[in-house]
Amino acid sequence: MYIDVNRVDAAVLFRVAWLDNFCSDTPTMQEITTTSSARGSRELWLSAAYDDLIQYGVDAVRIMSLAKKLNLSRTSFYWFFRDREELLAAMIDLWRDKNTGNFIKQAEAYSESVIEGLLNVFDCWLNPSLFDPLFEFAVRSWALQSAEVAEEVMKADEARLEALGKMFIRYGYKPLTADVRARVNYLAQIGYISMNIRESIAERMQRIPEYVEILTGKIPRRHELGRFYARHGYVPDGLNDLVSPNMSRRRLRA
Repeated sequence: MYIDVNRVDAAVLFRVAWLDNFCSDTPTMQEITTTSSARGSRELWLSAAYDDLIQYGVDAVRIMSLAKKLNLSRTSFYWFFRDREELLAAMIDLWRDKNTGNFIKQAEAYSESVIEGLLNVFDCWLNPSLFDPLFEFAVRSWALQSAEVAEEVMKADEARLEALGKMFIRYGYKPLTADVRARVNYLAQIGYISMNIRESIAERMQRIPEYVEILTGKIPRRHELGRFYARHGYVPDGLNDLVSPNMSRRRLRA
């Protein structure tokens, strides 16, 4: 069970002792009252659980295996989480806060044009500190075996699509048109993640101008693309790298 380090009183110890008769995964009274200088931290346990989820799937996220991986006692886990279910719930919270939270922030971020607005969202697909594709893939795989997680994924998809649709509406697109453009953009990217497609940064950047035109119906300006490339550390060689070959033969807006 979960142990609040600031409130380990007689009632808690009594309840732990009682539960110990029914659950072998519950720490004993002696284990709890034994002070340890190496309990780790909540973040450390979550990080280890994240690594196992990403590499092996949710079934591999087990208290004992995490303790061995961290070289900590099994009982130290209970200073931070009541049980494995609470740990898994915390991981869903992390995924929601990072991937969905940052996606919505990017969709709502200030932009001078719909192109810049879309490129703000594209930041998610290129910057794992904003949107973690491995975490996304792992949670969606987890959802295939958990109705509760599937519900969380559905809510996340709805929230992300709504935010992206609203971004298009801000720039004058009709609601249905905005919804369709949002779906084409978002569902295509989720397909990329689900199919585990691998591309170099150069390959992705060379496609960006065409993606932007297809998804917005507008040809991007050089400065819009230039700012986007700069924040991702991509340096085009010249005009032909700044825009796609097809677009360079059309009239690129200054």
